[in-house]
Formats: sequence, structure tokens, C-alpha cells
Amino acid sequence: MCFTYDLETKRQSSEWVGETPPRPKKLKFQRSRIKTMLIIFFDSQSIMHKEFVSEGRRVNAKFYKGVIDRFLKRTQQFRPPAFCSRDFFLLHDNAPAHTAASVCQFLTKKNVTTVYHPPYPPDLSPPDYFLFPKLKMKLTGLHFADVAEILRN
Repeated sequence: MCFTYDLETKRQSSEWVGETPPRPKKLKFQRSRIKTMLIIFFDSQSIMHKEFVSEGRRVNAKFYKGVIDRFLKRTQQFRPPAFCSRDFFLLHDNAPAHTAASVCQFLTKKNVTTVYHPPYPPDLSPPDYFLFPKLKMKLTGLHFADVAEILRN
């Protein structure tokens, strides 16, 4: 989700403050009404494919198959050796759209290897180590007035 405010980092929230200056005030956390969902496929080199989900759109199996199909076409275009050898795999969480029978059949037909997360992976989340820090660095300090501005950035 992309919001219109900056989340405070753990480092910022644990800053040491001396006795003389006043303690920094923390603002009350308020969720933004402006938000959008972003689907991202990435590898160790870069983001390979990204798509925003339009407002009010449900991510079901039919929609997700279309996203995967567009991802595979992009992979074929920009990473031909990996696409031809199928030297990649998809790491899915356990969302219903990812585990639907039609999606699994589609991936099997396209010869794509899929790895599923265990139900509660305490330390197996690649987005936490690769994707989210890079996104936070790019978006820090930016404020968005509407979804169109989020899409542009």
C-alpha cells in the first residue's frame, strides 16, 4: 500500500535526546484515505514487473492470472535467458488468488516453478530485506495528493 504520509523509521523513533532540549513530539498515527495496491515481481537485480491495482478492483484468480501473464511476457522481453531456461521461480504468500486451482494450473501449463510461504514465516520474507527498504528510501519525504500522483512517482 502507498499512503500519503511518511512512516517513522525505527531509527528515528529511537533517537537519543539529551536532558536540555524538549523531547520530540510524536504525531498521532492517522491512516490516509488515499491509498493504492501495488503488485511487484522482483529478483536480486531489480524490480522486473510492477502493476497498480485500480481502485475498487478485487485481486481474484482471474485478475492475478492476467498479471502473471504480463509478467511472463516482460520476463521474456527483458530476461530472455532466464525465461527460456525457466531459471526462476515465484515465491507466493498464501493469498487465495495465489493458491487458486486455476492459477496453479496456469503456472503448471507455463512451466513456472512456484514456492509457497509457510503459514507464519518469521524470517523468510525477501521483501523485508530487499524490496521494502529500497521503496522506503525512494519515497521518504514525498507526499501524494491523490492516487494519480502516486502512480506517477
